[in-house]
Amino acid sequence: MTELEKYITSYFGVEQEDLIMISSLFKLQTLKKGDFYLRTGRYCEKLSFVKSGLLRIYVSTEDKEVTQWISTKGYFITDLSSLVFDSPARWTIQALSDAELYTIKKEDYNQLGNKIPKWHLLEKLFIAKCFTMLEDRIFSHLSMTAEERYHVFFEKNKELFNQVPLQYIASMLGMTPETFSRIRRKTIS
Repeated sequence: MTELEKYITSYFGVEQEDLIMISSLFKLQTLKKGDFYLRTGRYCEKLSFVKSGLLRIYVSTEDKEVTQWISTKGYFITDLSSLVFDSPARWTIQALSDAELYTIKKEDYNQLGNKIPKWHLLEKLFIAKCFTMLEDRIFSHLSMTAEERYHVFFEKNKELFNQVPLQYIASMLGMTPETFSRIRRKTIS
């Protein structure tokens, strides 16, 4: 059973024949460090599950880059708004390391409802899970101090602190690199 199949089974409890149908539409894709999965302004035509590697989701503004998320093994990546609403992508997604992805093309994704009777329920659960993760991030930004956000993120993602540039993590946590460094120094001391 692939990592993708394990994820689908653990979160959505699909029947074996549906699982086989869904996973057969995902094809293995590799990215080299620095390769772009998607660039801002283009149309997103795929959804991927990260088998291995790190990918950064970000946008460049006039004066800085804002990191929205660093995706690791076991997460999905896409620009959901672009994928669903056929709008230009807001986000750029770039590999921070060599990566392997299970990728489904938009046209295959759109056909799942015709092939799997329970698909609309599964898709609803998937979108709800994404929305809940987003709500949790918003809540932490609104209710926690920068120091609290740092500590919570560090406890859940210690390995990232040695794998990606720290300014990306600082941006993702909504703080300047200087604030991040001050908190990090205080924590290490």
